Amino acid sequence: MHAWRGHAFGPPEILVWEEVDDPPLAEGEVRIEVAAAAINFPDVLFTAGAHQVKPTPPFIPGFEVAGVVVESREPSLPPGARVAATLPGSGGYATRAIAGPRTTYALPDAMPFEDAAAMTITYQTGYFALHRRAGVQPGDTVLVHAGAGGVGSAAIQLAKAAGATVIATAGGEEKTAVCRALGADVAIDYRREDFVAVVKERTSGRGADIVFDPVGGDVFDQSTKCVAFEGRIVVIGFASGRIPAARANHLLVKNYSVVGLYWGTYSRARPDLTRRAQDALYALYGQGAIKPLVSAAPPMAEAKAAMKAVASRATTGKIVLTNRR
Repeated sequence: MHAWRGHAFGPPEILVWEEVDDPPLAEGEVRIEVAAAAINFPDVLFTAGAHQVKPTPPFIPGFEVAGVVVESREPSLPPGARVAATLPGSGGYATRAIAGPRTTYALPDAMPFEDAAAMTITYQTGYFALHRRAGVQPGDTVLVHAGAGGVGSAAIQLAKAAGATVIATAGGEEKTAVCRALGADVAIDYRREDFVAVVKERTSGRGADIVFDPVGGDVFDQSTKCVAFEGRIVVIGFASGRIPAARANHLLVKNYSVVGLYWGTYSRARPDLTRRAQDALYALYGQGAIKPLVSAAPPMAEAKAAMKAVASRATTGKIVLTNRR
């Protein structure tokens, strides 16, 4: 097999495309011929040595793949099966990858590999955040920050599928247009508008029932000013680079909750829940309620340039690397 490997930590430029021996399969594992591997911002952190999971070099980035099983030690996933998988030890930026049965999912027949690779981590994150952590209900108002990004675009679609009114924020006219195309009822260009004022205006002063926040920093601080009575702010990440602090006295007086959602904990500790979530997501996909926003699908050879684009936050939706079959 061939793979992009890092022999030290650093920017995407440190990755080297090289031949690697196929490691043996353990009981229950499958070897996947990778057709598509999604790029997530955590892949950039992983390569830089700044992710929660810090590998020992040499390492292969990539947590999210789709393709065909070519070798199996798991009876339920025979050779020839079309699958998507999340890889706990990474390894997706390659021609082949190894996955375990708990996080490998048989694909619906009509689902393209590019969609499949983009519809595990970010969509499960959005699903858990909205349904399990925030208890979204029809009629709720959901404020989605960074709505044109990978996880934000998933959250917009999932909130709409749940019957919520969606207010999304993004930077610039192009990205706000993307939010509207995804189904957002209101799209706010945070570079030109005060989202707090818009949310209050659109909700007649009540505020957002749920705030979906992958940004942190000033965005979190401002969100506390427009969350509704008994609302929920779901902390997804800190793309701004600053980890904010919740003011306990403000939570007390305003009666709202701040809850966390880290997908990796569910993947490791509760794979039964991730499988249920993925089944629900495939059902929504089949109904046409959700579809990943794949903004580009360059060949695997362009992995480093694609990672740099994701790191710059200039992209929309997901970039998916492809090994042409």
